Amino acid sequence: MKLVFYLYRRFFGIFIGALAFFCLILNIADLLMNLWKYISVSASLSDVGKIACFYVPKTVSYSVPIAVLFATAYTLSDLYAKNELTAIFACGVSLLRFTMPLLVFSILMSVALFFFEDRLVVSTYAKKQSLQKIVLKQEETKNNDKIVIMSDAGKIIYKADFYDDELRRLSDVYIVVRNDNKELDSIFRADFAEWNGSFWELSGASQYKMTDGEISLVSIDKELEKSFSEIPETFRKNTISVDEVTTEEAREYIEHLLKAGLPASEAQSIYYKKYSFPFVVFIVVFVAIGLSGKTQKNVLLVSLGLSISAVVLFYVVQMVTMLMAKFGAIPPMTGAWFPVILFIIISIILLQFART
Repeated sequence: MKLVFYLYRRFFGIFIGALAFFCLILNIADLLMNLWKYISVSASLSDVGKIACFYVPKTVSYSVPIAVLFATAYTLSDLYAKNELTAIFACGVSLLRFTMPLLVFSILMSVALFFFEDRLVVSTYAKKQSLQKIVLKQEETKNNDKIVIMSDAGKIIYKADFYDDELRRLSDVYIVVRNDNKELDSIFRADFAEWNGSFWELSGASQYKMTDGEISLVSIDKELEKSFSEIPETFRKNTISVDEVTTEEAREYIEHLLKAGLPASEAQSIYYKKYSFPFVVFIVVFVAIGLSGKTQKNVLLVSLGLSISAVVLFYVVQMVTMLMAKFGAIPPMTGAWFPVILFIIISIILLQFART
């Protein structure tokens, strides 16, 4: 038990210091990247300060893995350099047994990081993005063009040249209606479709109905027209970022994309990443344990270099797999979880060759 308290005492001081340092670096980097934009629009210091404050939780989320990695690598390397671990090994305590408290901490931190991200980070980051767009005068439009939407389990398909969100109106509309067997039943063509609060009212409309294998022009079926009830929000330009919503909201959004027949691979991969990313904390402790003891000189610089290199490598692999998932080359779940599984394997291999 004394070893546990001793290890935690050495670890937590370094971890808190590293976390504060990396958070500061990320916030300064974000500020410098947008500094010229703030100057060009004469942004007030109070607005820039609010943006920086809203960004702090996100920087914590980004910094926890590298801070844990650095603190673990530095603590163990320092113990190696001072021959303290040699004495511990001589007493019959293995490296895995000695570092087990750090592994337990990493599991608890992974769970805590998930809830921290879901309950706090997404909301504050969304506020940061929103305020930043207002300050920089970056207007967004919800109008959309070249729209194809599938509704009612594929029975109704909407095609429109343009959607005006302010007027809630679709222009140059085609609506394909299929029966329960997904066979063509009717085609509606209208100059405009306006939302009346319950369904889309067609203007300048014609209806063509499939009868005995032939399509013929018929009178507008007003009852069938009332079934065109897909809400206007479905036709808006996709401006939702899965990064800026909770897991529950992200799941509902993905269901909406799938229902509407819109591409969902990118959103799904980001959604799965919300679950996989917190486990990075557990992985980096494994990596740090495997990397520890590689040098007994310049422990601070070597530990920092190894930590940054390992984290950068992880993020590069994650970026590649997420891009592959976005374009459909691999399943979204694979894009999110492959880097985690890969680095678990690498960590186990490193642990096998660690000094004990």
